[in-house]
Amino acid sequence: MTLERNGHFRRGTSLLPSLFTTGNLFLGFWSIVKTLDGKFETAAPLIGGAVVLDMLDGRIARLTGTQSEFGAQLDSLADAVSFGVAPALLAYVWALALVPRAGWPAAFLFLVCGVMRLARFNVQHNVVDSRYFVGLPIPAAAAQVAAIVFVIPEPPSPADRWQATAMLVLVVVLGFLMVSTFRYRSFKSFDLRRRRSYMTVLGVALLFLLVAAHPEATLLAVTTLYTVSGPLAWAIGWQRRREPPSAVAAKEPQPVP
Repeated sequence: MTLERNGHFRRGTSLLPSLFTTGNLFLGFWSIVKTLDGKFETAAPLIGGAVVLDMLDGRIARLTGTQSEFGAQLDSLADAVSFGVAPALLAYVWALALVPRAGWPAAFLFLVCGVMRLARFNVQHNVVDSRYFVGLPIPAAAAQVAAIVFVIPEPPSPADRWQATAMLVLVVVLGFLMVSTFRYRSFKSFDLRRRRSYMTVLGVALLFLLVAAHPEATLLAVTTLYTVSGPLAWAIGWQRRREPPSAVAAKEPQPVP
């Protein structure tokens, strides 16, 4: 009886990651529906919810030891919809339609780069440092688009074409960041089972408090900081590589005699 119960429990836990992935796909599809209805204030948070479920499915699979090739492929297909099609369509209907000649190619570029980013991740995830992503992850790019619409749900008017132009530039930049070689922190090494310092717990609590008090501004700030972290880290490293060895040694703390 115990073995039978353990078998049922094992099969049940193996379904959990796929259920979260299916939820991710559902929220992405529902965001598309709301975008087509012109309800941008609902469509943008739905993409954010899909990001949360996408973060959870992989962690749950690792915690329960139920990782599989099927789950990895299902996750990529769901991401292509929730973080490729949904944000590209949201950006186009919300603003890029005001510049149709360049708007739809920019939205399509975002989608193509996102799918290429997923394909590259699938073939390289076993040969790269798991602490970093190579290129901006597609959920982060989708979250950046959604955060802007979440802050300004009212679509720009024809008199405010500069907003549409700014979104166009952002979508193109996000596309190139996804297929770039900039390194982004993956936070996969963050183990929830390990003990944390009081400062870490306080920082997480403060972040939740800010999200609860000012969700729009906080989420936009978090997504923007993560988006620029890759190019910023590369620029800092490039500057350090340009410095002569003597200058680098001079900046390092000297041992106390």
